Amino acid sequence: MPIIILIATILLPPLGVALKHGLNKDFLINLILTIILFVPGLIHAVYVNYVR
Repeated sequence: MPIIILIATILLPPLGVALKHGLNKDFLINLILTIILFVPGLIHAVYVNYVR
């Protein structure tokens, strides 16, 4: 499962966050960041899933 979450985080950041943490405020923040630009959403997803 961790490999699937990593691939989802890279390809579609909100999906990676949703798979690991569910549909909470981190998902909504990541969705907004990804809609604005892809890179901030990717950075936020990596931070939420693997640093924090």
